[in-house]
Parts: sequence; structure tokens; C-alpha cells
Amino acid sequence: MGKPATPEYVALAMIALAALFCVGNGLYMVAAPTDWYRAVPTVPATGPANRHFITDIGLAYLSCGAMLLYGARYAEGRWLALVAGSLWLTAHGVFHVVEVATGMGTVSRFRTDVPGVLGPPLLVLAALGILIARRRIAPAGLPKRLFLAIIDKLAPGENGYVHELAAAPGHALEKFMHFMPAAMHRHAAPPDLFHLARIGATLAEDCGPCAMIAARGARDDGVARALVNEALAGGRQLAGDQLTAFEFGSAVAGHSAEAFALGEVIEQKLGRAVRLELALTAALVRGYPALKRGLGLSKPCAATRLVV
Repeated sequence: MGKPATPEYVALAMIALAALFCVGNGLYMVAAPTDWYRAVPTVPATGPANRHFITDIGLAYLSCGAMLLYGARYAEGRWLALVAGSLWLTAHGVFHVVEVATGMGTVSRFRTDVPGVLGPPLLVLAALGILIARRRIAPAGLPKRLFLAIIDKLAPGENGYVHELAAAPGHALEKFMHFMPAAMHRHAAPPDLFHLARIGATLAEDCGPCAMIAARGARDDGVARALVNEALAGGRQLAGDQLTAFEFGSAVAGHSAEAFALGEVIEQKLGRAVRLELALTAALVRGYPALKRGLGLSKPCAATRLVV
């Protein structure tokens, strides 16, 4: 959720640097293989020039660079492209380490090769580490067991429906994991307004555990505890834009005609993009309680202590 902060921009710059190196080196190898052979001082020691082989490796670099460029455009959601783009680069770097460790290559040659061989994969892996530490990785693509363990930790005892999806045929859980980021999309909207609309929509669905999950998500996004608790209590003390956002989420979830007027107020004051994000989360967050209700697993708000 939210616009990238400085750590995310640093991670994107690291990915872009690795991608540009791969594309540049790959183009050089494909366009002028013998010139590339002479330009890299450690390469002639590995044997005579082979234009076909150099071009093959150049195409591998170009493929890695293309995947990294694609992933860098939206690293949080396309992190699998970063993994795929760095796979050959990492294997190539590991081979060089094994080569010098087993005496197949010299230490001096290895030191010369380190920036170009180990630099790009280490940049990408470090960038992925930053995104993971900042919890900016979308769930789609995570191994099933890891995803279920994370979900169980975030909302213990309230994810029976997720385990049912995991056991269902036809890759139901994987498809569900693609749905989750859309329900949490926030870029232009202020955190407080976004989560008030989200909590308002969840309360309208009368699912206490879902409301608490939405409340914890608001706290994780920096929304004040007092404000979250006021929303959970029904929002009677809210005012201004906060009240409008809360009522907008409730109106969207409740099929109320007030959603039109409230949406117009939000759009006029804050812009179309904010209205879209509030409408998107209010509409999609309803999917969780609706699914739980359909499976007979939801609990009404009255049966849950709504406070964080």
C-alpha cells in the first residue's frame, strides 16, 4: 500500500542498474562478439574466441535484462520476474566462485570478474531483500505452505476459508492470491481515508473478524489507534473528510444511493484517483466476509470485540 518510500526507490535503482548492465553487455556480445572477447581482459584466458558461444551467452544476458526491466517497472507485483531474471546470473556467479574454490580459475582473474559476474545478481537479490523486509511483496507466486503460514500468523484462527481454498482443485488459492493486492491498492489516497472507507465497508458486511483484520491493516499502515477504534465503534465522532470516507465505504458496501453523492464530494476535494481507490477497496474488501459467509464461517460484529 502507498507510494514507494526511499528504500523502495533504492531497490528499484539497484534492479535498474543490474538490468541495464545485462542489456548493455548482451548487446555488445551479440553485435560484436570478437570485439567483446578482446575487451574483457580475463576472457582470452578461458580459450580461443567462439563467435557462436559468445552470441549464445549474449542472448542469455539480454533475456535476463529484459525480465529485470519488466520486473523493475512494478517490482512488488512482478517479483517473480526478478527471481527469474536473476536465476541465470546467480548460477553464473556461483559457478565462478566454485571455479576459483576448486582451483579451476585463478584468484586474480576472479577478482577482476567480480564486479561484472557477481555484481548484477547481488544487486537484484539485495533489492528483493529490501522489498521483503518492507513487506512490499505481493502474495501471488509465494509457495502455498509459506503463504498459509504467513496468513495464519497475521490472523490466527480466522483463516479456515483460506485453507479450504488451498485444498480446492483448479488452483483456487493461486487465483485468490492475485485478488488480494487489488483489494488493498492504495497509491494516491491518504492512509486514514483509505482505511476508514475499508472499515466502513467491512462493518456493513457485519463480519467482526473481518473488521478486526481491516483494523489491524490500518494500524500497520500508520493510522492512529484512536481513529481506528472510533471507526470500529461506528464512526459517530468522525468529522470532515474522515466521516465522508467512512460513510462512502459503508454506502458502497450497502448498495446505498448515498454512495453517488459521497463519491462526488471525495472526487471534487481529493481527485478522481482517490475516489477510485476508496471505491475499489470498499467494493473488493466485501469479498472476504461474503466468502466466509458462503462457507458458513463468518461471525457477526456483535460476537467480536471490536477494538485494537
